[in-house]
Amino acid sequence: MKAPLQAAILVALTATATTAIVLPVATAQQSTQSTAPAPAVVGLPDFTQLVAQVGPGVVNVVAEIGGGRQPTRRAQRQQPQPQMPDDEDIPEIFRRFFGPGTPFPGMPQDPGNGPRGTSMGSGFIISADGYVLTNHHVVDGADSVKVKLSDGRELAAKIVGSDEQYDVALLKIDAANLPALRMGDSNALKPGQWAVAIGSPFGLDHSVTAGIISAVGRSNPYANQQYVPFIQTDVAINQGNSGGPLLNTSGEVVGINSQIFSNSGGYMGVSFAIPIDLAMGAVKQLKATGKVSRGMIGVGLQPITADAVRGLNLPDARGALVREVTPGGPGEKAGLEPGDVIRSINGNSISQSSELPPIVGAMAPGTRVQLGVLRDGKLRDISLTLTQLDEGMLSNSDPDQSRSAPKSPNAKSSNPLGLVGQDLNPDDRRQAGLQANEGVGIALVEGMAAREAGLRPGDIVLRVGSSAVASASALNRALSGLKVGQTVMLLVKSDRNTRFVGVTLQSEANE
Repeated sequence: MKAPLQAAILVALTATATTAIVLPVATAQQSTQSTAPAPAVVGLPDFTQLVAQVGPGVVNVVAEIGGGRQPTRRAQRQQPQPQMPDDEDIPEIFRRFFGPGTPFPGMPQDPGNGPRGTSMGSGFIISADGYVLTNHHVVDGADSVKVKLSDGRELAAKIVGSDEQYDVALLKIDAANLPALRMGDSNALKPGQWAVAIGSPFGLDHSVTAGIISAVGRSNPYANQQYVPFIQTDVAINQGNSGGPLLNTSGEVVGINSQIFSNSGGYMGVSFAIPIDLAMGAVKQLKATGKVSRGMIGVGLQPITADAVRGLNLPDARGALVREVTPGGPGEKAGLEPGDVIRSINGNSISQSSELPPIVGAMAPGTRVQLGVLRDGKLRDISLTLTQLDEGMLSNSDPDQSRSAPKSPNAKSSNPLGLVGQDLNPDDRRQAGLQANEGVGIALVEGMAAREAGLRPGDIVLRVGSSAVASASALNRALSGLKVGQTVMLLVKSDRNTRFVGVTLQSEANE
């Protein structure tokens, strides 16, 4: 029975266009009884008319950066930069696009004596009277900026305003009757739709590439841009494409090409764009004040893991878990606490923690919002008024306090997790930025489960579940009833950040 089937398959694989293909009897019968479904996509798109219409509105942006430039706002903030993942943890990182000869962001620079350089990017005209939109990182720190139009003219450009968090810069050139592009609706984008990019990769003006929308609402924890819900595409993007338009098939701008995900610095099939709705909201503020203001709740958030669902007795993993509350902020004044789960804002559901910051950041300071908050298994409504975001709070990392482990050489663990607690003195708390009677230090981690969860000497435990702890004895009492297989959530402050850590108690055999 097997030989005829094998022969039929061999014929099918080797047959030419004029050779009959013999199918097994069962397959032939099935083919007569079923009808092939209609194709979901018919033909391939032709972008020639789109490019002819839109192309004149796309420009090349050249920023001259001198050796005597002033430090950028990022350098002026005197704040720590986010810890980048180790190579073994994240093999690929987000990279921004610069022209040839421009140092990669983050490389050490001598701001006073460095050589002059040129940052080459793209941009597009948004109004006939000369307003041009591009990326912040294309013109950041520039002494002068020039815009090269499609008709060959090169015009000096003034930076009206620039915003690092959204990575948007608004330029103005002295010209009239320019071919402005139409803005589309980035909120209407869906994965699978066609998208087109026009820009100047490697200085090659008006290069056109196409692909599809891969995903929408992507977060980017590695570029410290938590307020941008990125559009992910597979459109080929390279150095020099920065600031160029991402277009839909109607020729409308739906995004600004900004970043790629790469371990080589070149295109690898994953590109990211800033939604045009977000960018145009920033443009209004840049025109009016030269800067962008964002609303703030005053909380630190983290994703809800399976451990958090078990440890906090949550019904599911939807929402944003509050890991810390800023003292004196709107959240604290409204009664938000670590361990709360924000499930909605103004009636709109929050499925993941990354969804909340872009929504809040797009609101003006002074806006009144209604939060749906889950606490102790009960959903409650909390109203608060947003304040203006402090730019110094954008870092996801806390200052490295270089804390050493508390001295407790003879201590033994008195709780199921094998954590040896150490009371903190006022100096310890002041150095860690804690209030009086807040937190207990970890002197030693004896339990395997706690070590595997990442706890280490020098960390500070602030809460066990929803209960605050401020002494070694309080820590032991809070953990005393833990049984094998149970998961407990510890709110831990380390030298990097404050976060909830889930620890599942293992049996003694596993220890």
